Amino acid sequence: MFNDVFKEVLTHNGVVSITTYAGGSAHVSNTWNSYLQIYENDKILIPAAWMHQTEKNINENDKIILSLGSPEVQGKMGMGTGFVIDGTAKFISSGEAYDMMKEKYSFLTRVLEVTAKTVKQTI
Repeated sequence: MFNDVFKEVLTHNGVVSITTYAGGSAHVSNTWNSYLQIYENDKILIPAAWMHQTEKNINENDKIILSLGSPEVQGKMGMGTGFVIDGTAKFISSGEAYDMMKEKYSFLTRVLEVTAKTVKQTI
């Protein structure tokens, strides 16, 4: 599901936009490309220390959109590239995935687990 270009983007500087929707409005939070960890075939794990509104929204509506990219990775048009991921999400606070992430990111209080439904390269 995650191609080599996507994986390369994760190794470069860039901002990830995390968009959720509930209660009649959208909410956007951010993290860094390097914090995203591919897990299994269709999941991305993201360390979460704050993201309280994101969590409230996901408890009401589990749909999520991630947008990320890097100007340092050559895309379709010979300049940077980006991706949009449509999927569902939940927060986890125990288990194998949580333990693995806690070891890497001691600051986290929970892990945002995103199950990708579609991954689209945008540029």
